Amino acid sequence: MNIVLIAGLVLILAWAAWQMLKKARKGGGCCGEHETTEKRIRASDRNRAHYPYAVSLRIDGMTCENCARKTENALNSMEGIWASVSIGDHSAKVLCRSVPDEHAIREAVRRAGYIVTRYETVHP
Repeated sequence: MNIVLIAGLVLILAWAAWQMLKKARKGGGCCGEHETTEKRIRASDRNRAHYPYAVSLRIDGMTCENCARKTENALNSMEGIWASVSIGDHSAKVLCRSVPDEHAIREAVRRAGYIVTRYETVHP
């Protein structure tokens, strides 16, 4: 009986070690077992003086850093946008060179797989 229990524990530990090793090699987060970690896309212009408009977003559906990076990349790939996304409070701070296009910003987040639940223009 003890041998069966020990063998079961060894199998469980081996399986857990294998899963950790596989995740370490493949990267990714909760977004998919074989999904690689997103590479960060940064805004091409990072001079805050060039961004007179700001928007605060509350984003639903993000569960890990990979989700936040995917959302940040979607926003930063837009022309004239510099975004920073926080998984901790499920928010994004978006700086814009011109008047923000709410529909385009919401659509970029939606295409990344998440939902904007609050959109608030921040006055400088």
